[in-house]
Amino acid sequence: MANNLIKFLTEADGFVSGQEIADKLGISRNSVWKAVNKARKSGFEIEAVPNRGYRVVSREDVFCEEELRDVMKTKWLGAGDNLVFMKTVDSTNTECKRRSENGAGNGLLVITDSQTSGKGRRGREWKTPEGTNVAMSYLLKPDFIPDIAPMLTLVMAMAAAKGIAEVTGLDVKIKWPNDIVINGKKVVGILTEMALEEDTISYVIIGTGINVNTTEFPEEISKTATSLYIEAGNKKISRAKIAAASALAFEEYYAKFQETEDLSALEDEYNAICVNVGRRVRVLDPKGEYEADSKGINSKGELMVTKDDGTSVNVYAGEVSVRGVYGYT
Repeated sequence: MANNLIKFLTEADGFVSGQEIADKLGISRNSVWKAVNKARKSGFEIEAVPNRGYRVVSREDVFCEEELRDVMKTKWLGAGDNLVFMKTVDSTNTECKRRSENGAGNGLLVITDSQTSGKGRRGREWKTPEGTNVAMSYLLKPDFIPDIAPMLTLVMAMAAAKGIAEVTGLDVKIKWPNDIVINGKKVVGILTEMALEEDTISYVIIGTGINVNTTEFPEEISKTATSLYIEAGNKKISRAKIAAASALAFEEYYAKFQETEDLSALEDEYNAICVNVGRRVRVLDPKGEYEADSKGINSKGELMVTKDDGTSVNVYAGEVSVRGVYGYT
């Protein structure tokens, strides 16, 4: 009901009387009042003036199921029943697992306003306080071999980068393999988890946390983390639009990935925004640390580097980590 109300008010030119809304939607005046209050609780700023009616004043950062459905343009990923919005949840990745065990299918997208036990890489906590960021997870049930599933993390990185750039106009980069950075600071975290049954993928879950409207960070990460709000000059960004644009981009990139079962159709676009390309990097290998020149990724998502002795090495994300010697701005 609130969704229909917002759609009607948004399309209207100016104020609309309560009676006109009731007639249009086929509900009572009391139901109109309840729908207005529900929409306000979701974040819509609705002005009410006696003898004039209602109008939507602002939808700058409305983050609710109604707004997400309004801006989501995907065909199957997060479309229809595949979109689940939760005001709060322990973890969107964990919620995807629960729903998968209860029969949820391919393409489920779980989005929340707040995570109480969000997951980061290496068991770290990823905080998602209410009213600030985007936390969302994709449930995929592909039929390809498990060995290529880790490349989906890079596909998601490309999608998040594209979605953010389209909505904000900011210069968004990827630090290999999947950190999204703006002006040298991290703005997105991605965690991919996979479950196997014998040698077959049961599901892949890709969790994505985007710092959207965070205004400040704890001192210990303030030099390495940022938000879209900060980078946009203290301007609020629509979280619903960020989530929708990222999902649409992922749907596009995932289709290409499924066709080739590698990154051959995506590597040029990835390398175009990868900050490691053409840079001096330090490779932290279990066999020994060394510096090298980065050439970009190959079709397997490996970072191709050339050591000082001329030796070419393909660095695999699951085995080593790479840090820019002079930062990664």
